[in-house]
Amino acid sequence: QVQLVESGGGLVQAGGSLRLSCAASGSISRNVMGWYRQAPGLQRALVARITTSGSTNYVDAVKGRFTISRDNAKNTVLLHMNSLKPEDTGVYYCNVFPVVGIWARSWGQGTQVTVSS
Repeated sequence: QVQLVESGGGLVQAGGSLRLSCAASGSISRNVMGWYRQAPGLQRALVARITTSGSTNYVDAVKGRFTISRDNAKNTVLLHMNSLKPEDTGVYYCNVFPVVGIWARSWGQGTQVTVSS
């Protein structure tokens, strides 16, 4: 079972930037990968995803501000977040997209992002 470990979160002022990193314990080169956010009081939801060939897709709320990338050789997925807004606050997780089967047991602890106004 591949384990996923997220890092890079923190407290930042509105307009600031953060870079999140997701390290997988095994190969993820054949998987579409996604970054998910769980905002306070809400369910976890996808914010960005990247295919095996590098094509990306974002929810409207983060388009133009977030960039997802991957390094298959290092089994890592990154999320560069710019022009952060208070509504970006939440715990960020990475996982495959969609999360099915045994990948449901791969959720990590996530990394907290807090954006102050």
